[in-house]
Amino acid sequence: MKTTWTFSAIIMSFYLVACTPSQSSAPMSEMALQSWSQDDLAKFADDVSVTYRLVSNLTDEACAEGAKATERCFIAEIDFTSSYDMLLADWAIYFSQMRPVQAVLSDEFTIEQIKGDLHRITPTAAFTGFHAGQANTLRFRGELWQLSETDAMPNYYIVANDAQGVELTPQVINSTRVQQDPETNMEVRPYAQAFTDAKRQYQRSPTDKLVWAKPEILFTQNNTVSADASLSVDSLLPTPKSQVIVANGKAISLHQGINISRQNLVDVQLELHDIQAALARLERIGVRQSSAGVPLVFERLSQGNNQSTDRYELIINQQNMIIKAANASGFSYGISSLSSLLNIDSLTVNPMQIKDSPRYVYRGMHVDVSRNFHSKQFILDLLDQMAAYKLNKLHLHMGDDEGWRLEIDGLPELTDVGSKRCHDLSETRCILPQLGSGPFSDTKVNGFYSKEDYIDIIKYANARQIQVIPSMDMPGHSRAAIKSMEVRYRNMMAKADKQAANEFILADSNDTTQYSSVQYYNDNTLNVCMESTYRFIDKVITEIAKLHEQAGQPLETYHIGADETAGAWLESPICQAFIASNQYGVTDINHVGAYFIERVANMLADKGIQPAGWSDGMSHTNPARMPAHSQSNVWDLVSHKGYQRAHQQANNGWTTVLSNPEVLYFDFPYEADPKEHGYYWGTRALNSHHVFCFMPGNLPANAEQWFDIEGQPFEADDRPQLDDTGKQTAGPMKAGETVDGIQGQIWSETLRSDQTVEYMIYPRLLMLAERAWYKPEWEVPYQYAGAVYNQTTDHFTTTMRQQQARQWQKIANHLGNKELAKLDNAGVNYRVPTVGAVINDGILSANIAFPGLQIEYREGDKPWQVYTSAVAVKRPVDVRAVAANGKRKGRTLRVD
Repeated sequence: MKTTWTFSAIIMSFYLVACTPSQSSAPMSEMALQSWSQDDLAKFADDVSVTYRLVSNLTDEACAEGAKATERCFIAEIDFTSSYDMLLADWAIYFSQMRPVQAVLSDEFTIEQIKGDLHRITPTAAFTGFHAGQANTLRFRGELWQLSETDAMPNYYIVANDAQGVELTPQVINSTRVQQDPETNMEVRPYAQAFTDAKRQYQRSPTDKLVWAKPEILFTQNNTVSADASLSVDSLLPTPKSQVIVANGKAISLHQGINISRQNLVDVQLELHDIQAALARLERIGVRQSSAGVPLVFERLSQGNNQSTDRYELIINQQNMIIKAANASGFSYGISSLSSLLNIDSLTVNPMQIKDSPRYVYRGMHVDVSRNFHSKQFILDLLDQMAAYKLNKLHLHMGDDEGWRLEIDGLPELTDVGSKRCHDLSETRCILPQLGSGPFSDTKVNGFYSKEDYIDIIKYANARQIQVIPSMDMPGHSRAAIKSMEVRYRNMMAKADKQAANEFILADSNDTTQYSSVQYYNDNTLNVCMESTYRFIDKVITEIAKLHEQAGQPLETYHIGADETAGAWLESPICQAFIASNQYGVTDINHVGAYFIERVANMLADKGIQPAGWSDGMSHTNPARMPAHSQSNVWDLVSHKGYQRAHQQANNGWTTVLSNPEVLYFDFPYEADPKEHGYYWGTRALNSHHVFCFMPGNLPANAEQWFDIEGQPFEADDRPQLDDTGKQTAGPMKAGETVDGIQGQIWSETLRSDQTVEYMIYPRLLMLAERAWYKPEWEVPYQYAGAVYNQTTDHFTTTMRQQQARQWQKIANHLGNKELAKLDNAGVNYRVPTVGAVINDGILSANIAFPGLQIEYREGDKPWQVYTSAVAVKRPVDVRAVAANGKRKGRTLRVD
């Protein structure tokens, strides 16, 4: 495509070349350019150094003069430094900026928002060129705050025209590419300047009490756990309901493997393929099937009333091992428990008896592959680990603003266009770059699952007793679909097929509504008043259902999203006509969003599919007009009364799945450290211990052990709440109601690679499984009459806190001494924890969240040494941890 440059900019470029004195020793040919060539553009993109620097988040420093004390702003700077004179002014640099730019504070540059987070930097008339060795600084003010070094998105790219006015191939500025840390396998951003000032750079507001998790803070946190390898001898994850160890029993070795009788499988009507995935995990650990192995016997359990279909019993004695279950999932879970009991080195297990069943029927993991695509192999590997820890629902988010990731038969534009982001401002070949994706479509953050891929994923999940729940978000978060169908419209109109062109169009071209979504789009919401929208949805669901049928797992639940709808239809002539017709009984434009959810939910129910949605959208509906069997994922913050939404939707009789961000969003940082990856709008510190401590059976009771995002205590009032008319607006769950499960979430805006996503998921996924499967004795019982919870109430008693601490002690040792080694064995790139450390009187003391992992320290430039106990050191000192297999390293921290 061509880009039109202003006449004044062209004249300025000639003026600069003619009149600006040379400040470099570069050859005259480099300085005398009068227009760009492709080689010139590539050379400059390879040469120019970019540095992104957060200056301040403090209101009095960052916001405009006269700003209110409650206003939140930040100041950031971008330095551009060339090694040679580059004096042309007819260029544009595109980059992703996550927070809106309020003002440019430099004379030489301007910044324009293109769409979403895509922005364009161009020179002003005051630009005098890039001079050799001199930094040109672009200073700007942004909205809200930046609290993480990973906010600085990668892959800036430069665009320019040649002498004929034809746009050259864009070039990624090399210094803005991400790199991989060879020790941690994590992405690093060398262009992002490290934070150094906790107050100016990491304080969210004047009331923010959250403390940067430097080594001395981690040392205090880790002091609650002591190393005791004996605690991991008979431990397993998730914790079973009942486990009885035979006193003084002789350990049984599985070095010779296990022996499964074919006749036994026939006797209990169990197919080998039903348990093959669980057996494969045993084999990865080192326990194979062998005629010389310990007999593994299967027996059928009768399925009584009100008993979980997933229950099992595991009996280990000197003669054999017996698994009793009612179905394939129970038998698989019994084998998974055997795998968890084993130590990779000893391959022994003690005689015992386990009787077990899950707390919740819904034990899920959500993965967003829309914002940044993640490979089919990553999904298969995730399914393996979900099965290992008895999770049974994969919520696969495949359609959003930034990408459509599933091939739909008959709608090729969805993947031909919607699965790719590239530099095409007309959006005919792809959608616009977002999230630092860069100008080219052939990158790993782009892509989609073919029909065959998706069938393979479902089959793989089915063999592991996991249900796949597909999701294409709608009516908001739908920009990729909208733009794809616009391309389809143009293609059909070019063929003079107007009927086909209008069949699946998703937006009213005459809609003049001005709106902005949470991600700053103004064109990402389906028009809910157009029949073509519902034809499109029906087509998509029908085709997905076909893929499920072919894979042997019928589509039972479809997640429509329904969240964060910006309302793009308020000034739509089509919607105004829809309201005027009163065809569906909708007489208020503000109610058409609820109408959409109710209509699509019933469309699904008519197909025998349970509708699901996020809690904010579901709360807008009239439950009387919704299918009785509906699912709501509650993503409201507990610290912002999210328990009220959960109780309301459980009281509707819906399948209520807790997905609360401050404990279940695994794309949030592990620790309060600006180097940690992830978004942080819900919390800045979500480590494995925090997930372990979650009390899902009593959401408001978590106020007694949690703090909000700024480290402040909060109160949860679960008593009935009344408005001025005496009507109850919120309150406790009805007697006998409960939630149906919990689900971990990964949103991938900042997570570009499969390895980074694994880092964010593990080991938190193991604690998700623990809380989904096992109800701990220390959880505060729910009070159906309602109660108030805060840091001074004592529903969470001292005894309960002590029980919680004892169980964490056991689990932390289990992870460090036994379980993380199995993740290494499976090639999982889990997060190796950062080390806690202090230096007192020249003595280094260090500890770790998971005892059993090795700690290393380094004095100055000396080699790394193994830390075993307190040791005399000379500053400066660095510390790090080592993965269970001794290979990969954790992030290095400097001990102050």
